[in-house]
Formats: sequence, structure tokens, C-alpha cells
Amino acid sequence: MDTQVGFDASAVLAELTLAEKAALLDGSDFWHTEAVVRLGIPRILVSDGPHGLRKVAASDDPSIEHSEQATCFPPAAGLASSWDERLVGRVGDALGRECRVAGVSVLLGPGVNMKRSPLCGRNFEYFSEDPLLAGVLASAWVGGVQSHGVGTSLKHFAANNQEADRLRISAQVDERTLREIYLAAFERVVTERQPWTVMSSYNRINGVYACEHHWLLTDVLRDEWGFEGLVVSDWGAVDDRVAALAAGCDLEMPSSSGVGTQAILDAVASGALSEEQLDAAVRRVLELVARAGEREPLADFDVAAHHALAHEAAAASVVLLKNDGGLLPLDPEHGGAVAVIGEFARTPRFQGAGSSQVNPTQLDNALDSLHTALSGRREALFAPGFEIEAPAADAGLVQEAVQAAARAEVALVFLGLPPSYESEGWDREHMDLPAPQLELLAAVAAANPNVAVVLSNGAAVLTAPLEPHARAILEGWLLGQAGGGALADLLLGRVSPSGKLAETIPLKLADNPTVGNFPGENHEVRYGEGLLIGYRWYDAHELEVAYPFGHGLSYTSFEYSQLRAVVSDDGPKPRVEASVTVANTGARAGAEVVQLYIADPVASVYRPLQELRGFVKVALAAGERREVSIPLDARAFSYWHPARREWVVEGGEFELRVGASSRDIRLTATVELAGGEVAAPLAVDSTFGEFLADPVAAQWLLDQLRRSPLGERVIGTHLGKMLETVPLTRLARFPGATFSEADIREFLGAGR
Repeated sequence: MDTQVGFDASAVLAELTLAEKAALLDGSDFWHTEAVVRLGIPRILVSDGPHGLRKVAASDDPSIEHSEQATCFPPAAGLASSWDERLVGRVGDALGRECRVAGVSVLLGPGVNMKRSPLCGRNFEYFSEDPLLAGVLASAWVGGVQSHGVGTSLKHFAANNQEADRLRISAQVDERTLREIYLAAFERVVTERQPWTVMSSYNRINGVYACEHHWLLTDVLRDEWGFEGLVVSDWGAVDDRVAALAAGCDLEMPSSSGVGTQAILDAVASGALSEEQLDAAVRRVLELVARAGEREPLADFDVAAHHALAHEAAAASVVLLKNDGGLLPLDPEHGGAVAVIGEFARTPRFQGAGSSQVNPTQLDNALDSLHTALSGRREALFAPGFEIEAPAADAGLVQEAVQAAARAEVALVFLGLPPSYESEGWDREHMDLPAPQLELLAAVAAANPNVAVVLSNGAAVLTAPLEPHARAILEGWLLGQAGGGALADLLLGRVSPSGKLAETIPLKLADNPTVGNFPGENHEVRYGEGLLIGYRWYDAHELEVAYPFGHGLSYTSFEYSQLRAVVSDDGPKPRVEASVTVANTGARAGAEVVQLYIADPVASVYRPLQELRGFVKVALAAGERREVSIPLDARAFSYWHPARREWVVEGGEFELRVGASSRDIRLTATVELAGGEVAAPLAVDSTFGEFLADPVAAQWLLDQLRRSPLGERVIGTHLGKMLETVPLTRLARFPGATFSEADIREFLGAGR
């Protein structure tokens, strides 16, 4: 039978045997789904991402080295610092096109796990410590990829925030923290973009494997958020195949070599799993395969255009942390020699290690790009300074670098993390740059005070050791295949830096919120910091930081004015429109990221001091002024109420803070919102005080108390105040009480 394209999943499902159904829920190898040859149902190819296509040549090859060439865009750690959802959407569009050419049906990304700790070895694949920023950018990425009829796989669902013991660790985290921090980015992408697949993570959540977590995969993902696609396991994540299928994990990857298939057949035969449950998962697999077959193949993509886009994205990802005295940009036409120091200038570290490694179509380096740009105008001297993986400084290389620096007007020192420091599979032990590199920097700075440091790292590093030796610091993250040319453009002023930090850089690791709760012990890790991840923690504890969340300098300057906030709906689901005027007050064109944080100063629950609730990136010519708007929906003012099982807006005054970073607030405004009901529903174990706080329940309770001597002792007395935390059922047992637990249940059951 010929292969069917765009077939009817229901019709095919009716023709499948039980064995065929079970087989469809298992991969056929490392990268393909299973086919049903007799019915013409093809297998489809999935491939690693997310910052480039990693299609391996052989279907049985799990290695990370053997893959076809593709454009390597900046990994998420860099791309997130662009704060540019349009740009990220264009990157997604290019990735979708490359998947079409390669015959890939699903690109495995993006990763939206939070950067809970800077030590997580896979942080280079994740966007941010803030769920709003991560969610907005990931949503744009998914939209771009899927616009080409290529699926995405939103990962790793959920609370996958470390590599240590990642296949067994249990993230012990309360529901409010899960909802507000660790699930929020997933929710945004699912509800806005409907990714074709969601990938369940390796870890356990409160003792239950994510693949087997019915509340996570069915109650929340499907029933609450309306997810319509397929849940696929991370590669090798399934522990109990039957429990996973019952929970909502449809497809096991890679192939289990028949083990998972047989477990499903045995469970159906024994009645432990119904055929209806099996059919629901099979239908989702068939719908995915049919959907993938609806697109036309593409012959090729514009390699040069995609490289140019990678260059643009890299330039937008760099953050200018420091620029004392305007050391940067360098004048490409005039001045003395420029010393380019550091092996990373010649041998760029442009991506992280692990399953996302891309074989680039070409690779730029900063040294060649600077030589080309300065040729015939300013002399460029190069000294490698260090070997990337060397455990100790090489005296000869250091001396060569010092001599180059002494001859130059300015020294550009390229430092960063070796590949062995960060990778999928293990976490870092510290945030330090290698000691040989710091020794080199000190020696170079002693020979030349005009030092600009350019960093290459997938996760945050401590910058405090750099400060005494560097007048300028560029945080280059990992910039993909075109990063070298982009760095040259920024250093020479062809482009003005516009990146902003998507994560806080602390002064020292000991200040981080996860100290004592990372990476856990005995297969458990406690999320003891709760809501206070990243800048939320540093703000709450009034800690100084090296560079705050949202920070990033420019070669121009921006002025904020005329902040306005208009409430268009003041019900339980309020809507507010904030607007502010931004002016480029410098002599160069540039782009600014306007950030809006919201504070709820008086609340009945603990809330972070401020939280990012909106942002917009605006490009302005020198002297240009523009009004920008940031819409705010109910979620911008809400918190998750575990007892009410919903998001609630507590009425009162909210402060809107607009600025250039979380600690550079330029303007504030307040809005008064009516909000909605926030009291927890009364239950049998509700306290005396909680009953008194409810007008109807209070009237019933006071009527009961006034009929007994107990009422005189507790109504409006010091004793009554003391008893406010006592469950009412306990009070019903006190001598003199005229109501019982049965009376309480009757009152609550009457619907009061």
C-alpha cells in the first residue's frame, strides 16, 4: 500500500490491530516514530535542536558528533539577552525552513526551564530566570518554526533545573511556586502557540516521575491549558511504561526495543489499562504523523541569508556590562595598535556541549573579523594567552600577551568557559573563570590599563574578579556560528549593543538562592527558596549584585518620560494599558528594552517585591522620541491561590515600575484595582478566625456562640484573638460549646 499523506486518523485507528496500536507508541529507532506498512502509515523523523538542526546521518546513531551541516544560531542563553521576540520568531522561521529541507517533522525544542541555579550544566539551552521573558521568547520561537508546518517539542516538562542525578532526582516544590515560576512559561507557549508536542522531563516532581504524573500531563496540561498535541518522553525518561501511558505520556523515545510495547499489551490484556486509554494515545500519534505529511518538501534554503540572520541575532545577544570612560567602541579608522588576546578570539566557543550540538555551515571568529575590519588602518596584534583546557597558566603565552598589550593602545581580552566546564549531563561546581585566564588578565592589565574583556560562556560567571582589570566588559554568552563577526561589529561600533541580561550576575555564588538546596541529596532537591528565584531573591534580601537582571549598556543614551496607566477593565480580570515615552538622547542609533515591573505592596500572601510583567524593545535613531505601550492582563496582577485552585487578583493598589533594568527604575505609577474574591473556601477544618472573616459564616457562628457561656469568653476578647488559629471543629469540643462538628458540616453543606 502506498504511503498516505494527510490521512484521517480516526479511519486508520479503526483498522489497527492491538499490536499495531501498542507499537505506534514506541519509537522505531533513536529518531523515528514507528510505521504501519500495511496501512501506508509512514514513520516521521524528529531531530534535536533548539538553536540549530542536529540531524544525524544514521537513524541508529545517538552520538552528538555525527550530524549534517545546519545553521548554528545563538543558543538560548545568548538569544534571550536580545529581549527581541520578533528576532527570535525570525530565527524560528529559519529553523523551520531548514527542517523542511532536511525532512525533519519535529524539532526538539525550545527549552523553557528556569535558571534556578547558575550552576545548572544545561543553562546555555534555557532562556531566563524569569518565566515571562522565557515564555514570550519561546512562544515566538515556536510560532516561527511551526509556520513552516514543522512541529516543535516544548521541553523539559517540568521542574528540570539541574543535571545532577537528573533521571532520578525529585524536585520537591509547592504548587504555588510551580504555577507562578516553573510552569508559567510552558503555559504561555501552550495556550498561545499549541506546540505539536510537549516533552516530559527525566526528573520526578514531589516523588512522581514527570512521565507518570497524571496531574501534570492530564489535569494541568490537557484539561486546564487545552493542549491538543502529543506528549513525548525525553530520551530514556520512561520508568514504568504503563503508568506513563495512563498519566498521559503518549510516545516513548527512543525505541524501547519492544519492552514498552509488550508492557502495554500485557496491561491491556490484564485490564490494568483500557483500550480506550490506548486509543487516545494512538490517535495523538496518528494525528502528529498525518499533520507532518501535509507539507510540501523544500529543495534548499538560503545558507548565506541564514548566516546573516545568525550574525544579526548574535549582535543583538551581546550585553555591554561595563564601559568606563567610553573605552568602546574602538575607532576602526584611527588610533594605535589593538592587541587581540585570548585563544577564544581565534577558536570561538560558540555553543554548548550535549544533544544540542550543531555542525555549522560556516564559522566566523573574532580575530579574523577584526583583522579584516582594521586592515590598513589600525594594526592588530594577536597573542593566544592560554590554552583553553589547560589547568595552569603557560608563562610563555602570558609573556607574549603582555608584550602585545604593552605595544598596543587598547587590549581586547577574550576569556570564557572551556567546553569541559558546562555541558548537558553534569552541573558546574563553581561560577569562576579558569584561574589561568584570570592570571593572564591581571598581567595584561598591568601592562596596559585600557582593557576590554569579551566573555564566552553559556552560564553566568563571576565578574567581580574582572572589575579591577577591565574598563569594559562584553558578556558574549555563546553566539553561534556568526558570533565572531558580530563581536567585531560591536567592538568597532558598527552596531550599538542592545542586549540586556536575562539573568542576574551575583557578586558571589554564596548569595545565590539555591545555596543549601542544590543539587540535593538522597535523590531529592528542595526548592526551599520558593518564589524567590533570581532577581526576586536578591531584591527580597536587599543583596548587592554585580549586574542586575535586565541590565545592559549602549553606545547611546535613553530618557524615559510620561508614564501613564489606563485601566480599561476593573473587574476580577482587570486590563491595564501602560504607556511611556522613550527618547534616544545620544548621538548614535540604538535600541532600548523598556521593562515594566509590578509591585503589590500590601497583600494577604507573600509576594516578591517586584516582578517583570511586560517589556518592549524599541529601536530609535539619534534624537528620536517614541511612545510605546505595554498591555497588562489579569495575570500581570495575579497570584496562584492553591485553596481556590485558580489565579486571583487581590484588590488594592499596585505600583507599575518602568525602567532599564530591575534596579534602574526610571518612572513609577500606581493603579487601584477592585480585584476579585481571594478568601479560601471554608471547610470543616477552617479556623475560628477564617469563619469570622466570612460575613455569612461569621453571622452563623456568632449566633451559635451567643447561645452559650463560651460566647462571652471568646467574642471580642483577648482569648478570642488567641483562638483565631484554632480549627472550628476543635472549638466545638470545648466545654460550653452549643454547636458540633455535625452542625458545621450541615452549615457548609447548605451552601450558606
